[in-house]
Amino acid sequence: MSSKQESTIRTLLVALTVSLVASVFVAGSAVALKPVQVENRLLDKQRSILAIAGLGDDLSSAQVKELFNSRIKARVVDLGSGEYKDGFDPVTFDPLKAAKDPKTSAALSGEEDKALIKRREQFTTVYMVEQDGKVESVILPIRGYGLWSTLHGFLAVKSDLNTVVGLGFYQHAETPGLGGEVDNPKWKALWPGKTLFNDAGKPIIKVVKGGVDPASPDAGHQVDALAGATLTSNGVDRLLQFWLGEQGFGPYLAKLRQQGV
Repeated sequence: MSSKQESTIRTLLVALTVSLVASVFVAGSAVALKPVQVENRLLDKQRSILAIAGLGDDLSSAQVKELFNSRIKARVVDLGSGEYKDGFDPVTFDPLKAAKDPKTSAALSGEEDKALIKRREQFTTVYMVEQDGKVESVILPIRGYGLWSTLHGFLAVKSDLNTVVGLGFYQHAETPGLGGEVDNPKWKALWPGKTLFNDAGKPIIKVVKGGVDPASPDAGHQVDALAGATLTSNGVDRLLQFWLGEQGFGPYLAKLRQQGV
């Protein structure tokens, strides 16, 4: 074998060895960091829930953990029956993963799929804000498609099950300055106090273009649309109609009204 061939083979062997070592290192790092990533995702979700519930913003990690554990109770609910479901750990249960599995979700028809999510999980996690053993509010996970992305968020409702405490999205990819204004504190401040349902229990909350007329009898259940972001605003409106309706939390909220929060 010529020295040139030996040099080529040696170079390839070195490159292969370096690649293998790098792969092992990257894989090992990913495995080692996974628990940290899972913990951080859980912490971010808890921080969002506390903020939307009006329990605090800009909290440290330690404050989030302490406040969440002392004030929030998580339960897994069957969306079809509205009943709580035992046998799941509400802390680790992942409704979004369940929504992708045909065994734990249902495909939605075009007419049913107002939120444009394609599949709806059978079970999901809800959160109770409690104080001295009494429920102050209920926090519902919501999601739906806007202009460019699926908006993931929470809707906090008072114990009367009809008055908004807060609404916010913790994950989306809408256009900054337009649809991304769902993160604007001024827009989020429009939601508290709004009414979700009429006397018959039907969703009446609406995101309206052109601004809400404060003199209108409908003003109590209307919120201004995002300026210049019609499709994102429509997406927020649609996802609320979906999750407050029969395909979403309708049966669960009906059970709570019958049994009392």
